[in-house]
Amino acid sequence: MSRKVIIVNRHYPPNPGITGESAWDLAKYLIEKHQIEVHIVNIEGSDDGGGAKREPVGKLHTLQTIYDGKSKILKQLAGFLDGFLLIRKAKSIDKKATIIVMTSPPLLPFWASMLLSNGTPPERKWALWSMDLFPEAFVAIGMIAEKSAVYQWFLKKTYQNSPNKLIALGRKQAEVLEEKYFSKSTNKLDTTVLPCGVIFHQTYESQFPAWRGMADNKTYFGYCGNLNDAHNESFLIEFIKAFNPEKHHLVLALYGKKAQSVLEFAKNYEGITILSNVPRSQLNFLDVHLVSLLTKYTHLMIPSKAVSAVAAGGAILFCGSQESDNWDMLQEAAWLIREDADLGEQIREYLGNLTNEDLAIKKQNAQKLNKDLQQNVLKAYEEIADFIKQVS
Repeated sequence: MSRKVIIVNRHYPPNPGITGESAWDLAKYLIEKHQIEVHIVNIEGSDDGGGAKREPVGKLHTLQTIYDGKSKILKQLAGFLDGFLLIRKAKSIDKKATIIVMTSPPLLPFWASMLLSNGTPPERKWALWSMDLFPEAFVAIGMIAEKSAVYQWFLKKTYQNSPNKLIALGRKQAEVLEEKYFSKSTNKLDTTVLPCGVIFHQTYESQFPAWRGMADNKTYFGYCGNLNDAHNESFLIEFIKAFNPEKHHLVLALYGKKAQSVLEFAKNYEGITILSNVPRSQLNFLDVHLVSLLTKYTHLMIPSKAVSAVAAGGAILFCGSQESDNWDMLQEAAWLIREDADLGEQIREYLGNLTNEDLAIKKQNAQKLNKDLQQNVLKAYEEIADFIKQVS
């Protein structure tokens, strides 16, 4: 019997988006380890992203977006309609194959709930691989009011029909989603925890990159990735004000809505290297990775850069909530900056007290955590493979 799975996501290599890179890594594992036939349904594009530009694997079914202009309103509308087209295309590839639905474009899970679970019994088995939670994030962004009838309708429909399997980024996000799908039931979702940011097929460079001084004895900090609505640009600004270029070096590779203002501010300071991108293969040359998540986005989004940092053997300076999965999973390799206290004061205290011994302990803990993360990813991939085989 043919073993087949269809993965649906806006991004996929050679697009460098991290969600597409995660899909690529899973697809590669399923193909090589289990000889599963993997189909990818995605949208053509070259958006900014922090992932590597990898050669795609699997059988691609690439669609054109309805709108590729600069109007924010039209892009939102196009993303909504693109989600419908992606699910429709996935259904047409094979009437029985398992479908793994990711969460880009926003409201893709809404279309999955509407189109994949509307039979009696449901048409097919599907899994939700939850990266970001929409429509909830639209409320956090301020795009729509929580009490709006439109928002409440979309929220109800998104969680009306549950997937057969949930793939969540962390234990706490899984608990939130299980409650949303089964708020009035004692049933439990078949859940796999798969942190985003650990790439199973990943190697790291051994030669020092051009941006890393070989013998300057400085501590290298870095913020590499998205700086968008969910991230705290004030944390980064205050860090730039506080760090000592004689002892520290800061690498910035930013993209997203808030990136340009921070980059403009950073130009006035010494000891900062600004790059268009730091390849994942070079993350091991950063000592401390800066990560932020505004509290109101806790569980709605989980920064993959925190997990990528630990996977590369680095420590984390995390500005966010103690309730987040990043802190829950990685606190042994991290320091916490509280969003509800004075950021500048906390950062100055942290930098003033930071010793080489403290950093070495955190990096050693990161290496231990990375071994656990790798095992967790392997376990998650095997659980997903078993789910696909059961359905087949």
